[in-house]
Amino acid sequence: MRDYDFLVIGSGPGGQKAAIAAAKLGRRVAVVDRPDMVGGVSIHTGTIPSKTLREAVLYLTGLTQRDLYGQSYRLKEDITIGDLTARTQHVVSREVDVIRSQLSRNHVSLFAGTGRFVDDHTIALREVTGNDRLLSADTIVIATGTRPARPATVEFDEQTILDSDNVLNLEQVPRSMVIVGAGVIGMEYASMFAALGSKITVVEQRPGMLDFCDVEVIESLKYHLRDLAVTFRFGETVAAVERHARGTLTILESGKKIPADTVMYSAGRQGLTDALDLDKAGLSADKRGRIKVDEHYRTEVPHIYAVGDVIGFPALAATSMEQGRTAAYHACGEPVNRMHDLQPIGIYTIPEISFIGRTEDQLTEDRVPFEVGISRYRELARGQIIGDSHGMLKLLVSPDDRKLLGVHCFGTGATELIHIGQSVMGCGGTVDYLVDAVFNYPTLAESYKVAALDATNKIRQIDRLRD
Repeated sequence: MRDYDFLVIGSGPGGQKAAIAAAKLGRRVAVVDRPDMVGGVSIHTGTIPSKTLREAVLYLTGLTQRDLYGQSYRLKEDITIGDLTARTQHVVSREVDVIRSQLSRNHVSLFAGTGRFVDDHTIALREVTGNDRLLSADTIVIATGTRPARPATVEFDEQTILDSDNVLNLEQVPRSMVIVGAGVIGMEYASMFAALGSKITVVEQRPGMLDFCDVEVIESLKYHLRDLAVTFRFGETVAAVERHARGTLTILESGKKIPADTVMYSAGRQGLTDALDLDKAGLSADKRGRIKVDEHYRTEVPHIYAVGDVIGFPALAATSMEQGRTAAYHACGEPVNRMHDLQPIGIYTIPEISFIGRTEDQLTEDRVPFEVGISRYRELARGQIIGDSHGMLKLLVSPDDRKLLGVHCFGTGATELIHIGQSVMGCGGTVDYLVDAVFNYPTLAESYKVAALDATNKIRQIDRLRD
């Protein structure tokens, strides 16, 4: 008899939900993680700190209130890193307590330390005391997450040259910053530090940013960031980064030189698998440290599962949680539906971006006809009340069966609003439901009705011409 029925390496969103799901099904469950990383990267350096930092930035800078009270409006004039991290540390501490409580009340054993495979049913636990002990289990779930990828040619000192995990370790808000990489993390931090008054230069070797998003939404984001004095260098590659007494000098392959206080690399993520001794369990990882799984999140070894960022795309906390639950149900022989293909994407730039379904470019490429319905926050009473005159909601509607093909939102509350569209699409509803529905007034949710009416009016005009 093995020590546990179910053992999870990593306590992030995927690992935590897998452990609790298995415990709810009556299994003996254990979780292994470092004592300073309970909750995983998501709680300590990723999702929660960055989103809490964003809220602190919005509150202290008064950025979202400037349309109402003037462009010089600020709640606090000299914002320090201490002002920003105070809120972050409070939220992280509370979240760790919540996770510990959830594991405890579900009788999940939490071991403090790191784990590596001895064989496909056994891991060696290196405890914080330095002692080693063996833990065996029928089923093992790998949920170790990722770390920022670091180019080997760059000398990181975590103060002037840093990655996204080190941002909260800054001693002061930099006057200027170069951000290498215009992906989700890079653009989130670019908008936050630009709001704080830092002069930001974004360097990206691709011709654009966030190319999986709606083009109109990205153009709106670019406009807002340029208005905050963000400079974009697309199609550029960093040749070298020099550290000097007075700051850094980023040298591009084109010959351009960009002086700045700090440089932040946001060049993708690397799976935390190199210390797991995967080969002893009959497993391997690709060059980015990612583990291959099937539709049930099983690895090549049937009783070993992997969930979360360590398996790659979409690498979101929300999807990781569902992967963990699904993997636990499958491992325990419990019926479970596959994760729905419709998954919302939320990007916490300033302003927010969120979408579900396909974009205009994707529909055009697939030769799928569609009509567009748009609602702008400035035309909504709620938009005027909150001072957001730039937000928008876009519906992509099939003129044939009137179903929603995509929903794209930009502005205040975008990541919350998107779930209305998700529910309608997931239930196979049509745009007519949104036309006939009554929404609270004044709300931003009312934008769905306005956009739905816009789309149906356009479809009606086409039908009239045919008649």
